[in-house]
Amino acid sequence: MKPNIKDLSRGELEGWLGRRKEPHYRAAQIRQWLFQKGALSFAEMSNLSGALRSALAEDYSVSRLTTVRRSSSRDGTVKFLFGLADGLSIESVLIPEGRRLTLCISTQAGCGFGCAFCATALLGLKRSLAASEIVDQVLEANRSLAAGERITHVVLMGMGEPLANYDQTVGALRILSDADWGIGISSRRITLSTVGLVPQMKKLMEETQANLAISLHATTDELRSRLMPVNRKYPLAELMECCRSLPLPKRKRITFEYVVLKGVNHSAEDARRLSGLLSGIRAKINLIPFNPHPGSRYQRPAPQEILEFQNALRARGHQVNVREPRGEDIQAACGQLQGEHQGKDENGRRNSLNDLNGSRGSSSLSC
Repeated sequence: MKPNIKDLSRGELEGWLGRRKEPHYRAAQIRQWLFQKGALSFAEMSNLSGALRSALAEDYSVSRLTTVRRSSSRDGTVKFLFGLADGLSIESVLIPEGRRLTLCISTQAGCGFGCAFCATALLGLKRSLAASEIVDQVLEANRSLAAGERITHVVLMGMGEPLANYDQTVGALRILSDADWGIGISSRRITLSTVGLVPQMKKLMEETQANLAISLHATTDELRSRLMPVNRKYPLAELMECCRSLPLPKRKRITFEYVVLKGVNHSAEDARRLSGLLSGIRAKINLIPFNPHPGSRYQRPAPQEILEFQNALRARGHQVNVREPRGEDIQAACGQLQGEHQGKDENGRRNSLNDLNGSRGSSSLSC
């Protein structure tokens, strides 16, 4: 297969152009065609010479994800199952809310962090995505929109852990946010969610302007280590100290995602401990009522239980939102992303190990 031109850095593309005596500004033109106009072939790039288009087509390909399935919810949420070139699949979710149109995108096929309440964890990690595959989810979702519609916000909260795929994720962030040749979504409207990889969190805040969301989900190391094995490497004290030290711009806050599991993590003592953990951090809390998926042993608390936990945190001065489940009827709610894996049974028949209509999950549980 020819290399995908979307995987070239600006320097690499300019180098290729320079060897053909083409001016460097052609690199910006090519990237505008790819990321702003969504070109699917070099033949569409009408402000390039015929000779240059032919040379590009000879050396490179233009990637595109395959839309394997698209499911629409009663509440307007749309879930995409995208096929990758190697036969693996990922899921993205489009969430309309007022004037906002948010796309929740994946950074890995599967996930290797094994969070106990997450459907994606059941897959394990298949592989990380290239920056082009991360960005192509936005381009492909854009093609599905009606005239005049546009994606206003992006959240890297789908399948996988973004910071475990650091270089490709940051490369995708640059393409998403660049207004000159990229997609042009403001960094203020891009949020990345992580399970709490401390070294990468520090690096991310130094190198990008993306908003940060941290999957917390527990107030003690004992419980968080059971729910999220990553806590054994980066326990709560180290994670919270990292958050206090991050160079947050004025008026920015860190979002702490907290999946509420019935009878597990929403007691009055949990509210007290959570308030203590967040002391000295500019923070807001998103409470996420657990979204059941096949095979999970956890349950969603009653609405009154969630309200009591929210009020207990608000009484301690915290900004606390409850995330309303979206797309539950198509298994597109937070924590249900799982994609679809095709295999063969013992008789050689193809079967779907994870059916799209019965499963979906997100490693960070934040979309």
